[in-house]
Amino acid sequence: MHWYLIHTKPRQESIALENLQQQGYTCYLPLLNVEKIRRGKLSVVLEALFPRYLFIQLDTAFSSQSWTPIRSTKGVNRLVAFGGQPAKVDEALVSLLKRAEESQPDRLQKMFTAGDKVQLTQGAFAGLEGIYQMADGESRAMVLIEILSKPVRIAVEPAELRKLA
Repeated sequence: MHWYLIHTKPRQESIALENLQQQGYTCYLPLLNVEKIRRGKLSVVLEALFPRYLFIQLDTAFSSQSWTPIRSTKGVNRLVAFGGQPAKVDEALVSLLKRAEESQPDRLQKMFTAGDKVQLTQGAFAGLEGIYQMADGESRAMVLIEILSKPVRIAVEPAELRKLA
C-alpha cells in the first residue's frame, strides 16, 4: 500500500473525503484551525492544511483502469499524476503530518501575531500603518501607531486591519 494525492474540486475536500471513505478507501485530510474575519468579526474555522488536496492509500497493484471510481467520486477532480503515473507520497510525510495533528489538536494559525506590520483600513486613522500588539479581551486588536512623533496604542476591530508584507 502506498499513499497518493487526490486533487479535489474547490472547497470540496471534505465531500471528497467522505465519499471516498464510503467506497472503502483509506484517506487522510490534514486540517488546521485558522483565524478568519467573518461578518466583521474574528472567528476560528477548520480548513484543509493543503487546500484542494487529500491523501489516499491504494494498493501497489492499482492501475490506470481502476482510477475510474476515484475520478467519478463527488468532490474529486483527479488523481495527481506525472507522466501518466500516479504521484506517490512518502509514507514518512503522511506519518509526520498525522503525528503533528495528533500532538497539537487545538493548533491555531492566527491571522495576526505580535509585531506584524498592519494598515488601518477604516475609521479616523484609515491609511496609517502600525504594529499589531495583541488581541484584547473584547474581540478587538491593540495596535501601536505613531501620532505626533509619539507611539500611541489604540483598540480597533480586527476587520479594520490589513496585514502588510
